Amino acid sequence: MVLLGPPGVGKTHLAVGLGLKAIEHGYRVLFSTASAMLTTLGKALAEGRLEDKLKVYTVPRLLIIDEIGYLPIDGQGANLFFQLISRRYERGPMILTSNQSFGSWGDVFGDRVIASAILDRVLHHAITVNIKGDSYRLREKLKAGLVKSKRFTEERSDPDSTV
Repeated sequence: MVLLGPPGVGKTHLAVGLGLKAIEHGYRVLFSTASAMLTTLGKALAEGRLEDKLKVYTVPRLLIIDEIGYLPIDGQGANLFFQLISRRYERGPMILTSNQSFGSWGDVFGDRVIASAILDRVLHHAITVNIKGDSYRLREKLKAGLVKSKRFTEERSDPDSTV
């Protein structure tokens, strides 16, 4: 499953909720942010322990990787991410969250070929959920008029929209 949407719309909350349901049904679940996972894998690569560390992410029945695209991923990170996705492909379910559309993943991974290979494997059996809306965290500030809704601003600037 891939959950896409802007910050604050509940992607992580939904992923964690699904992870908890999986645990209730007896499944082993591992949750990590993309940046934490790639830092761990990069360190393991440098220490010659990559195979062991990749097993940590391939053994759980469900792997949840949060915040893909919030921080840029360098070439080594893209390669490590690809290796992990390839190992889990058709072996175990994953939930991925991202604030970037699939068309932007080439920029996220700094390499369109690796991004395409990752997406090919991820999307083969995936359900994609696009979540739209304003940030839950900024809801009160929006109500108070302290922050403008990006969605509202875009709709107001579109002459064909009806607000």
